[in-house]
Amino acid sequence: MKRTLMIVAIAIFSVALVFAAGEQETGPKKGQYVIKTGIGYNDQSLQYKTLEFMKAHLEEATDGVVTMELYHSSTLGDDLAILEGLQLGTVEMFCGTIGPAAQWSNAVKLFDLPFLFTSYEEVDALLDGPVGQEVLDSLKPAGMVGIGYWENGFRQLTNSKRPVESPEDMVGLKLRTMPTPVPLAFFKMLGANPTPMNFGEVFTALQQGVVDGQENPWETILANKFYEVQKYATNTGHVYSPFGVLFSQKFWDKLPAEYQEEVREAVFAARDFNRTSAREAEQAILAELGKYMEITILTPEEIKPFQEMTRPVYDQFAEEIGPELVQKAVDFLANL
Repeated sequence: MKRTLMIVAIAIFSVALVFAAGEQETGPKKGQYVIKTGIGYNDQSLQYKTLEFMKAHLEEATDGVVTMELYHSSTLGDDLAILEGLQLGTVEMFCGTIGPAAQWSNAVKLFDLPFLFTSYEEVDALLDGPVGQEVLDSLKPAGMVGIGYWENGFRQLTNSKRPVESPEDMVGLKLRTMPTPVPLAFFKMLGANPTPMNFGEVFTALQQGVVDGQENPWETILANKFYEVQKYATNTGHVYSPFGVLFSQKFWDKLPAEYQEEVREAVFAARDFNRTSAREAEQAILAELGKYMEITILTPEEIKPFQEMTRPVYDQFAEEIGPELVQKAVDFLANL
């Protein structure tokens, strides 16, 4: 009897081991979910360092079940190509300038309106609140899941012709802008000749004199060495251009809820690292650029004429962007 019971016990134990092994095989494995993403900037940029921060945070939080593959310097294409990759499911994540997403949602053009924001406090309050989420959610029909925003920064002006101290100095300047309609419109109001161009082409275009200048955040100007082909810079701060953090709906739907939450947490942790790093570094970046460029720092009073001349663009594009969304954003910021 004892021998029979022992045989039965061993059999039960063996079955349990087999069952447990089967359970282990069907559970989550390291590297089971891979997030591939790429950016246009190089690997020295804060945008790339933010991706590295997110990668480390996420892979530790998920014990390597969710991993990230990072590419820089337009290896996977420009921002538009990455956005199209989200739709196709060939790329899992986008974290570039959100402007090109206007191809699928006019609501994105809200952030192209000139002088919408006047401080980082306004930026954070609106982007992290319901208005910012409404813009992200407008991309759902295009197969994109919007999680949040990272810092790209206030866009500043550089050129190779002359210092820009007033709107009159803008007249005739041929400026590279993002390939979106709102910047084209308000730069024309200032008398400039805006020229849409993908980011990867900008340095060469400046070097060859195809365009006189460009507009980007200070960090981008330094990281991409635009100072080598530009002599003058001005803190116009005409647009705050956020990086939108989006995921492919096809990928997101395959990701278990617990890992969706971990991805969200990693995006937000990286956002905080990103914003803090960018803002702490701003004065040092300006000082470094000042070694190579003549920088004009405009006062709020000196910026007002630029604001007044470009204000009509709000009425021009309100219907296209969404009158309620534009008004909601303006009212929200006015009441902070």
